[in-house]
Amino acid sequence: MIPEDFSNKNLRGHSFKRQNLEGANFSHADIRGADFTSANLKGANFSHATAGLQKRWVILLVCISWIIAGISGFLSSLMGYLIFLIFDGSSQQNQIMGWTALIVVIILGIAIIRQGLNTAFAFAGAFAGALALAFAGAFAGAFAGALAGALAFAGALAGAFAGAFAFAGAFAVAFAGAFAVALAFAGALAGAGAGALAFAGAVVLFSGYIALQAMKGDEKYSLIRNMAIAFAAIGGTNFRNADLTDANFIGATLKSTDLRNATLTRTHFFKTKLLNRVRPGKTYLQNTQLRQLLITGQGQDKNFDRQDLRGVNLQQAILTDSSFIGADLSEANLQYADLSRAKLVQTQLNETDFTGATLTGAFIEDWGITNDTKFNGVRCEYVYMRLPTKENPDPLRKPDNNKEVFADRDFGDFIKPIFDTLDLYHNQIVDPRAIAISFKELAENHPDADLEIVAMEKRGEDKFVLRAKTSAGSDKSQLSAEYFNNYNQIKSLNDSQQLLLIEKDKRIYSLENMITTAMQQPKFNLQGDIQMSDISGINIQNSSSVSGVAGSGSVANLGTISGNVSIAINDLPDSQNADNPGIKELLTQLQEAISQSTDLKEEEKAEALEQVQNLATAAKSPQESTQKKTAKTAITMLKGLFTGLPAVATLAEAVNKLLPAISKLFGLG
Repeated sequence: MIPEDFSNKNLRGHSFKRQNLEGANFSHADIRGADFTSANLKGANFSHATAGLQKRWVILLVCISWIIAGISGFLSSLMGYLIFLIFDGSSQQNQIMGWTALIVVIILGIAIIRQGLNTAFAFAGAFAGALALAFAGAFAGAFAGALAGALAFAGALAGAFAGAFAFAGAFAVAFAGAFAVALAFAGALAGAGAGALAFAGAVVLFSGYIALQAMKGDEKYSLIRNMAIAFAAIGGTNFRNADLTDANFIGATLKSTDLRNATLTRTHFFKTKLLNRVRPGKTYLQNTQLRQLLITGQGQDKNFDRQDLRGVNLQQAILTDSSFIGADLSEANLQYADLSRAKLVQTQLNETDFTGATLTGAFIEDWGITNDTKFNGVRCEYVYMRLPTKENPDPLRKPDNNKEVFADRDFGDFIKPIFDTLDLYHNQIVDPRAIAISFKELAENHPDADLEIVAMEKRGEDKFVLRAKTSAGSDKSQLSAEYFNNYNQIKSLNDSQQLLLIEKDKRIYSLENMITTAMQQPKFNLQGDIQMSDISGINIQNSSSVSGVAGSGSVANLGTISGNVSIAINDLPDSQNADNPGIKELLTQLQEAISQSTDLKEEEKAEALEQVQNLATAAKSPQESTQKKTAKTAITMLKGLFTGLPAVATLAEAVNKLLPAISKLFGLG
């Protein structure tokens, strides 16, 4: 179907609700007041389009702002009158009330300026309480303070809202008119009280200050800003719930536009005007720093650590020396972006597009790339596998030779992962049992993810990485978030509560032991091609992977191998007859004999335990011909390893007893 062409057309007030407008051209169109609710606008072109309010809505909203400003002036004048009771010489009680009111208003003003409206709300609550006491027959001063505080807060809030709305809609007439109306009301109601009028005028100006600060993005006044922007978007262009994936808003004007719940995956906002005046809802556009980056493309030396940047479009952006540690850049468009020396440590990069990007000098420790991460035409001379320290400012450079660099466009082939991995990075005190329970629950909740542990690594003194292979298409961001949510909850439980969760599940105990062993070693990877166990959907499988970089080739330590063997054996059924040990009991005895032997070297123990592991794997289907061959080979290898042991050796005695029994159970004896 040929995309529709609406370029340069007047589409004010048109309704496109729930229409399929994929790839449509709205460039240079006037879409003020247009309704795109729930429309499919994938790949649509809105470049240089004009969004916002139609004239009739502008007039209506301006009138409403004047009414609100008038209310502000009315309240301000009442407050001014109350305070100027200070000069009432005929009544000492009135003077007390006036002074009390003045003190309360000063405190409230200071609280609003220094702490913002959240604190002011707390003061307003206190004023309400004081007012209740006053009506209950307490002090006149309390009544005056409560009334003045309520009037000050309400008046300032109303005035600030009216002013902020004028800024949000960019209505100069509304801004000037709102405060003119406020002062007019204040003057009319102040009557002969010139002091009251002056004070009311001061409150109106104070409201203007709050409005200015709110629209500049001061978080202390975010409530006013959000209210004003929401109000200014009434009747404006509506993209609520629309799918704007890959849509183009380059050079467009988007004030008074509703983007709540819109899908903004890779939506292009470069040089978009008045993007700070849209109603963003919970989309990434609520992030002020990110919004500015999307508009300008200038992000040099900025900090985006641990921010949710999923699906942002940073095509051709300058991001040199920026930090994205722990951030989620999945599905982001980084085509031709300059990420020289950027910190991409533990950054989630599933389906991220780096086509043509520059990555020279980037720090990529534990970055979460997948088979769906695009590296076509990446420019990169070298990268660092660790963050720099004072002791090592040039850590794990690749290529290793400092005089070598990657050939043009070769980096993608070097870094592409062997398979997708979910990297679970623990940067606080590690709880092996909580990790084991959380990972098992994750695998059970997501059987389609086919989670397989492929590597564990200790980092520093108390940091730990668990790396798991996943099936194609798995949402690693979701898996990671769910895992750590469970992990943090389980970690907070005491030992007895954790034990209730695992009860008698030996498989969790085995995984816990493996993690504990890993924490005692500087680094190891599970290697080889032998499937070792199935923990309720968790295939702990030997493979080599270092987040997309070729495996280190280091030998797994003996404790790790023994732990893997335990997992494989524990998956076998128990013998039904306590007096007649089955394959599980025989292999357990053989494992213990090998581990405790003083007659074998470490390398020989490792090789022997690997053969026991092969026997445990074959014992799952002992009657299959391929498994029988595996078992026969393993038994032959074990006999060869044990040849030459002293006849009196404990291991020799155990082997002479156990191997014939194991062979018989496989039908080989």
